[in-house]
Amino acid sequence: MTSPSREAPVTDPMVARARKLAELERDGIDPYPVGWKPSDTAAGLVAAFRDDGPAVSGRVAGRVVALRPHGRTTFFHLADASGRIQVYLREDDLGEAAHELLERLDLGDVVGVAGEVFRTRTGEVTLRAGELRLLAKSLRPLPLGKIVEGEDGDARAYHRVADREFRYRQRYADLAVHPEVREVFAVRSRLVRYLRDFLDRRGYMEVETPVLQPLYGGAAARPFETHHHALDVPLYLRIADELYLKRCVVGGLERVYEIAKDFRNEGVDRFHNPEFTMLEFYEAYADYHDFMRLAEEMLAGLVEEIVGSSRLTWQGRTVDVTPPWPRLPFLDALAERGVDTGDLRRPALARQAALRGVEIAPGHGPGKILDALFKALVEHDLETPTLVIDHPRILSPLARRHRGDERLAERFEAYVFGTEWANAFSEQNDPRDQRARFEELAAAAAAGDLEAPVAVDEDFLRALEYGMPPTAGMGVGVDRLTMFLADRPALRDVILFPTLRPETGGSVDDGAADAEDVE
Repeated sequence: MTSPSREAPVTDPMVARARKLAELERDGIDPYPVGWKPSDTAAGLVAAFRDDGPAVSGRVAGRVVALRPHGRTTFFHLADASGRIQVYLREDDLGEAAHELLERLDLGDVVGVAGEVFRTRTGEVTLRAGELRLLAKSLRPLPLGKIVEGEDGDARAYHRVADREFRYRQRYADLAVHPEVREVFAVRSRLVRYLRDFLDRRGYMEVETPVLQPLYGGAAARPFETHHHALDVPLYLRIADELYLKRCVVGGLERVYEIAKDFRNEGVDRFHNPEFTMLEFYEAYADYHDFMRLAEEMLAGLVEEIVGSSRLTWQGRTVDVTPPWPRLPFLDALAERGVDTGDLRRPALARQAALRGVEIAPGHGPGKILDALFKALVEHDLETPTLVIDHPRILSPLARRHRGDERLAERFEAYVFGTEWANAFSEQNDPRDQRARFEELAAAAAAGDLEAPVAVDEDFLRALEYGMPPTAGMGVGVDRLTMFLADRPALRDVILFPTLRPETGGSVDDGAADAEDVE
C-alpha cells in the first residue's frame, strides 16, 4: 500500500473526500464492500461492560461522528441506531495499513470495528479496535456539528443544522445527525402498531382499497387527477377510504379498517400536507354513540402506551385524556359565542360571519360558512379532549339524519389542543337520501366548488341498494396523533419526506463548512 497523498491541502471538502476515495481504490481498498456484519450495538456494548466483570468483546458498525487523531493513536466516536461508543485505535494493534486507512477517514464514514471493551482513565467505556473496516465512504459532509461536554457532564451540540427547510428536504441527513428525530419516527411506528392491535383485538379486519379511483369521494377536498393510458380514462388519487370501506360492509365484512395514504390537492401548513396517513374503520350494527366511547378508549390507551400516563404534553401544554370527555353540540358551541343558529340559510349565516369578521368566499354555501365560523370562534378553545357532536346535516353529506333533529346529523369530531384528530358518523345507509345528497354535491361542483365531487357515485349507490346494515365509521389522522405524541410543532416534523416546493438555484446550503470544522 502506498502512503496517502502529501499534496497541498484541498479546501473544498467534497473534492478532498473524492481524492481520498481515489487513493483508497488505487491501493486496492474497496470503499463500499459487502459481507461485514455487526453482532453487537454501541449501546449494548456500553451496557454490558462492568469494571469487575468478565471481558467483553464486540463487533459494531456505524458512522464516525467525532474524530481525534493523536500521533500513532486515534480516538473516534462511532454512532449506530442504538447510540454511541468511543473507539480507541493503536497502530501496534492494527498495523501500518489500518493506520494509513485512518488518515483517509472522514466524519460520516461508515466503518466496522471489532475488539475488546475497556474503560479509559477518564472513565469512558471504549472499544479497543483489533479490526477496522471501511464500509461506506461519505463523499458529502454531514452537518454533524461539534459535541462539547459541559462542567455538569452533559453533552451539548453546536453548529448542527437548524434550518427546518434543509431538514425536511434532506431528511436522510437530518436523521443521520439527530437521534431525537429518529426517535420521532420510532414513536410513529409504535403508534401505528398500537392502532392496529387496538382494532385487531376487537375483531376488525385490515383491508386494502384502491388508491386510484374513477370517482373521488368520502370527503370535501380537491383531488389529484391522472390518466390511465391503456384504458383511456381519467383517474383520481383517493381523498378518503370511506366509500370503498363501506362497500366492504355491504359485502359482509362487518368490521374493517385501513391505514392508508390519502391525497388532497390543498395548501401546506403546520396541520396539512397534500399526502397524509389516515386510519379509517367501520363497524356494522354500531352508531356514533358507540364510537364516542371507542374514541375515548383509543386515545387514552394510546397515550398510556406511548407516554406511560394519562397526561399528554404538547408544546408546553398538558392535558389529561382520562375519559369521559365533554360532549359539546356544534350549534350550542356557536350560540355560546353569540352566533344566531336559528336560521341556517346562507344569507343569515353570511350576516353572522360579517358581524364577526370571518371571511367567506362568494361561492361558499351555508355548510362552508358554518365551518368557517366554527374554526374562527370555537376550535382554539378546545384544549382538553372534547367531542363536538351533532353537526348540521349541510356539513355532513355522508352521515345519517339525527334521530331527534332533522337539521342535524349523527356525527362527532374529536379535538385536543384545539385541533381535530378524528371524525365519525352514524353512516348514511338509505340509498335514496344518499343519492339526493350526492346530487346536491354534483350541482355544487358544477357551480364551481372545487372540493365537491364532480359526479354521482352510481356504483356506491348500487352497493347501498343491496342493503348496508346500520354502521358507524371513524377517520383518524395518524400524522396529527404522531405530532401530539412525539411533541412536535408541525405535521412536516412527523412525515419522513413531506411535500415541498422544488429546489431553486441549485442545492440548498447543507452546512458542509461547519461539518468539516470539527476537532
